[in-house]
Amino acid sequence: MQELIVIATLTAKPGHEAVIKAAVERIVPPTRAEDGCTRYDPHIDLEHPGRYVIVEAWRDAEAHARHLATPHFLELVKAIDGLADIQILKLNEMR
Repeated sequence: MQELIVIATLTAKPGHEAVIKAAVERIVPPTRAEDGCTRYDPHIDLEHPGRYVIVEAWRDAEAHARHLATPHFLELVKAIDGLADIQILKLNEMR
């Protein structure tokens, strides 16, 4: 098993910044409580307000896959649908 790092970037479309920020804030506590989540830290891009970057670390890809099926993640997807541009990077450490 290799730790999976995920970098999720949510860039709010104009006028939807508050909705995206609130949705990100809601998902943090339940995600951090998930088995297999070792880091879930949201950030705001200082040069681009309205861009939120979440740095995640998961014990393995399976733990992350379980996260994608949780009610709180599915609620996030529904809340931000069409309101943000999303970029996801999945990374493993080079060895």
